[in-house]
Amino acid sequence: MAAKNENAPIIIKRKKVIKGGGHHGGAWKIAYADFVTAMMAFFLLMWLLNATTEQQRKGLADYFSPTIPVYKISGGGDGAFGGESMFSQELVSKTGIGAADMRATDNEMADGDTGVTPLEMLDGEEGVTELKFADIENMFRGDSGESTVADDLLQHVNTRITDEGLIIEVFDLPSSPLFIVDTDEPSDKLLLLLDMIADVIAIVSNEVAVLGHTDEVSLGGGDAFILSSQRANFARQRLVGTGVSSGRIARVAGYSDRSPSQPAAGVIRNRRIEIILLRSAVTSR
Repeated sequence: MAAKNENAPIIIKRKKVIKGGGHHGGAWKIAYADFVTAMMAFFLLMWLLNATTEQQRKGLADYFSPTIPVYKISGGGDGAFGGESMFSQELVSKTGIGAADMRATDNEMADGDTGVTPLEMLDGEEGVTELKFADIENMFRGDSGESTVADDLLQHVNTRITDEGLIIEVFDLPSSPLFIVDTDEPSDKLLLLLDMIADVIAIVSNEVAVLGHTDEVSLGGGDAFILSSQRANFARQRLVGTGVSSGRIARVAGYSDRSPSQPAAGVIRNRRIEIILLRSAVTSR
């Protein structure tokens, strides 16, 4: 028997073991996640198509459309009006498209912010009024004003849209009354507020109602109806003196404490003036 060759090479065979039943990577998870996302987007799209009107869908389409003209002029501010004043319409570059006013003049030949006519956006004249009301309301609902003075003034203002129209409430604060107590003598803040409101409501041509309200605090024998009426009449005179046409004033009334803003008696917040931009169909309250 021949002796083994000690110099012969040693060959080691490694057996490849394949384990069955293991996972096949995570690619399927990514594919499944993409599928779920696509389905969620699909159902969201179906919901939006069912929950919106034709005009709203057109607005959404226009928002993502690159054909909409965009102004290259920007205020760049972070205040309530985004760096613009309430008269920004006068500053918009007149290129013939995308005017700030929903009703463009003939020589500007513009149809509004989205480049479409108001009736294409909303149904009927009432819809246009709703849009204007929302615009005016947003002017008073900015996170902050253009200055500290504006912030201080807007603390006295609250707005809401009702069936009657847009109600602008100007009310007393505990440390800042708008009228001298038990009189119709205005404070400087009230004068500034009424001037600001007159400028803002000039955006529309709706009729205006001015209503005065007091709280249940005793007037020392005075008549709360007379006082609230006098305050409402002063507000009317100030608005007209600032530029609001007297023909737009539909009514002026004093309600004493009979229509409180807050249910609790004696709440200073109930001392207020309400300036209402009336809907076209509303003539009385």
